[in-house]
Amino acid sequence: MANAIINEELIQELLDQKPSQTEIDEILNRALSLKGISLKEASILLNIEDKDSLNKLFKTAKLLKEKIYGNRIVLFAPLYLSNYCTNNCLYCGFRYENKTIKRKKLTTDEAINETRRILETGHKRILLVAGEDTTQCNLDYVEELINKIYEQKLMNGEIRRININIAPLSVEEFKRLSSFGIGTYQSFQETYHQETYKKMHPQGLKSNYEWRLETMSRAFEGGLQDIGIGTLFGLTDYRFEVLALLMHSEYLEKTYGVGPHTISIPRIEPAEGSDVASAPPNAITDENFKKIIAVLRLAVPYTGIILSTREKAELRRELLELGISQISAGSKTNPGGYSEEKATEQFSIGDTRSLDEVILELATDGYLPSFCTGCYRVGRVGKDFMDLAKPGLIQKFCQPNAILTFKEYLIDYAGKNTALKGNELINKFISDMQDSKQKESLIKDLRKLDEGTRDIYR
Repeated sequence: MANAIINEELIQELLDQKPSQTEIDEILNRALSLKGISLKEASILLNIEDKDSLNKLFKTAKLLKEKIYGNRIVLFAPLYLSNYCTNNCLYCGFRYENKTIKRKKLTTDEAINETRRILETGHKRILLVAGEDTTQCNLDYVEELINKIYEQKLMNGEIRRININIAPLSVEEFKRLSSFGIGTYQSFQETYHQETYKKMHPQGLKSNYEWRLETMSRAFEGGLQDIGIGTLFGLTDYRFEVLALLMHSEYLEKTYGVGPHTISIPRIEPAEGSDVASAPPNAITDENFKKIIAVLRLAVPYTGIILSTREKAELRRELLELGISQISAGSKTNPGGYSEEKATEQFSIGDTRSLDEVILELATDGYLPSFCTGCYRVGRVGKDFMDLAKPGLIQKFCQPNAILTFKEYLIDYAGKNTALKGNELINKFISDMQDSKQKESLIKDLRKLDEGTRDIYR
């Protein structure tokens, strides 16, 4: 089954492609049609080395992102439930052989306390994360927490959508998970290269490459509609990983009619108790990281690309221009971190700024911060979402929803400078709107927010 999804021999053949300037220009021009690019075309772009061609690639990725997503950046926070794990992934601080780690699993009350700390900052969307130990984090526990989290109200705030990153499940277990009211289910292959995978995952259920690779197939068969894939860059040749990600995406779309809702692109960062994390075998330069993001944006223009707080603030600012559409902010990567619990983090954080600091920079740079969860809540998920995203029509809903959720943040949570800059930005977006009916409707809804109404979406 694994070979039907990832053809390593074909990937290696494609990696030998040497680009000509004519081929590069033709591929970049075709990419602007929003139809994506082929594996062969992606391999050619991944082999670009000269500065002029890289700049053309980066410029094209920026244009493509703006066509589909506009200037919106979706914001979320991770909530770590447990750092217990039965796997022994050599690059991870949570691995079970790490004897230096301080283990922690949140009780229900502790998880609610973490949720309320997150709500105090203004977040509306969270990602539940747990180490892969089903004795500590089973579906009963997850279901209870999801229900409790959705019940939380703090001032004008609540969590409106929970995405989830927990251990891969069976089809029957995914059927149960799909009834919990979650958004996107995430699971990362970490590396698609089988030899590297075997080396990096010596023990635990995760050591089974095929079981891991088939996770998203089981998720779709279990009734989930939005899934998120990813790889941990730095374990093997980044070009191989990008082509494998695209191969996996093509397989899912061909087989289930829906590609990945999101792709995550973490790079290895130092982690307590991991020599591999301190000295990655195939460390990724910033320039190649930019290339990865740009090629992914051209190849799967409809897919959200997620950037975490692993990266430093200055680099995150640069990467937003190349195709990033979702970022975490004000993150903690240890159970109880928002309440200053001292349990061990999964990895080191590069961007330690608060949510308000991140938002101020986004607004200053002309990006529209978004806490929108409208699509999940009106059923624009799976294929329905993709049908709107592929031609760029999703902006009809997403931009107004982004403005409305941003306005909520500015009223309820923003610092003085952020509120000033944010309101200036909203006024500019409204002024630039071409659809007079949409503009009139949005202005009315903004007035309702000023008067105290909350949670308006299309």
